[in-house]
Amino acid sequence: MKRAAIYVRVSTLDQNLATQIYDLEELARQRQLEIVARYEDKISGAKARRPGLDQMMRDARRGQFDIVVVWACDRLARSVRHFLEVLDELNHLNVEFVSFREQLDTGGALGRAIIIIISVVAELERSLIVERVRAGMRRAKLEGTHIGRPALDIDRQAVLRHRAHGQSLTDIAKSFGVGRSTISRILKEEHFVKEEHFVLPAAVGGTL
Repeated sequence: MKRAAIYVRVSTLDQNLATQIYDLEELARQRQLEIVARYEDKISGAKARRPGLDQMMRDARRGQFDIVVVWACDRLARSVRHFLEVLDELNHLNVEFVSFREQLDTGGALGRAIIIIISVVAELERSLIVERVRAGMRRAKLEGTHIGRPALDIDRQAVLRHRAHGQSLTDIAKSFGVGRSTISRILKEEHFVKEEHFVLPAAVGGTL
């Protein structure tokens, strides 16, 4: 009888692990697997580092079980890279991987190939979603729609007057409700403009 470890995960504390655990215990019974360990995480699958998953991998390296059983592939990982890293390490440790929902088993070459294909498709879908969002932002910019925070409307001359009266950058920033870096940038820009207006010697013709 093979020693099995079951891994279950939900994204939030409000979700229940009971359904996953019931299905995996039933699967183990049907396959005559002995469940020797159970690992749980209540955290986003996008995070590669998870307490339950990390402990499971440490125990796998110690040879404490022969097979890992999960409710679905996306319970283990959300990115192809992380998913393949976990599967590759399990493979090197001679630990099989079984997914209840997809009915996949890395005990055979076909099972390993199918898991990789499914993971690539899922990653492609997420990439397409990101690209659609970026395309929408590019289209909005071309149409003249402002993206991001609105531009600050600050009386630059008033900033210069405050500075001329000896106020600190911090005090000026508080007066206008902006960051200190914004006031510093305005002062630098105004200083640059002023340098473009210079005084010619009187003999040459006065002020320009």
